Amino acid sequence: MKLTVIGCWGGFPARDGATSAYLIEKNNFSLLLDVGSGSLSKLQKYKPVSDLDAVVLSHYHHDHVADIGVLQYAKLIEFYVKGSDKLLPIYGHTKNKEGFKSLTHQYTKGVAYQPEKEINVGPFTIQFLETVHPVPCYGMRITDGESVIVYTADTSYKEEWKAFAKNADLLITDCNYYAGQDGTNAGHMNSEEGAIIAETAGVQTLMLSHLPQFGNLNQLAEEAKQYYNGIIKIAAEGMVWDS
Repeated sequence: MKLTVIGCWGGFPARDGATSAYLIEKNNFSLLLDVGSGSLSKLQKYKPVSDLDAVVLSHYHHDHVADIGVLQYAKLIEFYVKGSDKLLPIYGHTKNKEGFKSLTHQYTKGVAYQPEKEINVGPFTIQFLETVHPVPCYGMRITDGESVIVYTADTSYKEEWKAFAKNADLLITDCNYYAGQDGTNAGHMNSEEGAIIAETAGVQTLMLSHLPQFGNLNQLAEEAKQYYNGIIKIAAEGMVWDS
């Protein structure tokens, strides 16, 4: 299982960046996890849009879905140019009915997931955990049967993450704030909180993502080291994790 970071900024893309989007690949199957602002342009450095097999969304805030519309246009143009009428499934929850409705277009189809049930998408099995965020949002535990990636999506701290992330090979945490800053009202975590989850859950690698546009990002890793003894990575476009 291979993960490539496509976008890693929180809220809005930093200069020449993109917000949340991650490409997960296994056995020639390509899954895009969230489709944030600027991500469609960045994706094409690593994978043609036509090679995507599925998309899964955590929630409908713009920094996670802003490029859904242009992805749909890309699929439409693919039909005009190549005659490909293959539907791209986009998995989303239905607690935001307008958001879910927007996933279906000429060559994309919204597919509802029920958060209390796991789903199978290509070679991946995905479980969901509701996060603590101003709108309904779901983190994910994704496995190919051999390795496990846990993605918190957008969330403030909750104890349930420790069990949900237990023994994960890779934990991607919301890290929109520095240690000592309180992101609770905004529905986000800081470096300390993500590291505590990683240490308690016994994960192999911690990736800090959904990053702030202020401060020295290297400080986030230094802060996390005070609470977590494993491998720490600060997400960056093009970063690859491979099991």
